[in-house]
Amino acid sequence: MDKRDVPVVILCGGMGTRLREASEKLPKPLVDIGGKPILWHVMKTYSHFGFRRFVLCLGYKSDLIRRYFLDYGEHQNDFTLNLASTEQPQWHGVKAEDWEITFVDTGLQSGTGARVKRVAQYLDQETFMLTYGDGIGAVDLDQLLANHAAGGRVGTVTGVHPASRYGEMHVEGDQVSEFNEKPTLATGWVSGGFFAFQRAMVDRYLDDDPGLLLEHEPLRSLASDGELTINPHEGFWMGMDTFRDWTELNQLWDAGEAPWKVWED
Repeated sequence: MDKRDVPVVILCGGMGTRLREASEKLPKPLVDIGGKPILWHVMKTYSHFGFRRFVLCLGYKSDLIRRYFLDYGEHQNDFTLNLASTEQPQWHGVKAEDWEITFVDTGLQSGTGARVKRVAQYLDQETFMLTYGDGIGAVDLDQLLANHAAGGRVGTVTGVHPASRYGEMHVEGDQVSEFNEKPTLATGWVSGGFFAFQRAMVDRYLDDDPGLLLEHEPLRSLASDGELTINPHEGFWMGMDTFRDWTELNQLWDAGEAPWKVWED
């Protein structure tokens, strides 16, 4: 499997209401860490491991995410602009990412499961990756794919250990036997996103119901059917869920101590 062909679905449609101080005027994926949107940090992580095809599930303030990438050169490169001339800007040291990005409006208030279902036509490989536009980590994505292949199941979820509010999993060996949206089991593992799925996930476990949340019935059913593998991640992972999270991530970046920065400048 050539990773360059594998679609990477990123959920970018939420409103980020608990991050209102930083996201009132922006969609949450555009809230910055070190001057770059957290979405950019997520994509740079995947790009470091050789993935280049991205499918963005858009919703709240989707026009701003589209515009950010349409104007990407202006955000990334130095340029000289002569206001008295009609000539185009003079670009300096042009940097370009080898990314193919598909932008899909999946509804303003759609659930995460419905959003994935609505990008089904762009998932043209047997395997696709999926993550959230507000969680970053030093996740070994090669290991994730290897564990997914070794597990031989429909889905694989990266398990992490933070004290958090995220979906907790009961794990037996390399199989997730139960998935709960809120932590109820004292197993120590919670969902950090960074999924790998077979196409069967979309065809068998998702539908177009606007209220369908990936973290509810689809993942619960996958686990109860014995079709969910865990990819254990012991390293850094953090979701940018609150203003406090945003502040902490920016402090790490500004101090040059961002453990999720696995790529070279």
